[in-house]
Amino acid sequence: MSQIASHTVMNRDACPLFHTAIELLGCRWNGRILQVLITGRRRFSELRNAIPGVTDAMLSRRLKELESAGIVVRDVRAARPIEVHYELTDVGAHLLPVLDAIADWSNVWARARLDVAEQ
Repeated sequence: MSQIASHTVMNRDACPLFHTAIELLGCRWNGRILQVLITGRRRFSELRNAIPGVTDAMLSRRLKELESAGIVVRDVRAARPIEVHYELTDVGAHLLPVLDAIADWSNVWARARLDVAEQ
């Protein structure tokens, strides 16, 4: 436990930043949006098709939040028809190890829940 207690997560000075980051990543659909964008830039329709159940309005809202946070950049090209692409910023790309760690943890968590359910 002492190893965990000394970790940055437990740093009281970082608490407001940590809380804000966790809330942003934990917003419904944001995790999946980031998983899709980690693989490269996407058009709005490609994002919508890759995320079953998300509405256009919700996807648009979440993309604006992520853009405002500096995690996603929106690129508008003046073509006919207008092309809008979304991609991760450099800061957003730094989320790859975070998302990998969450995926790893979710597998451990799921197995633990299954073990408890089987008892």
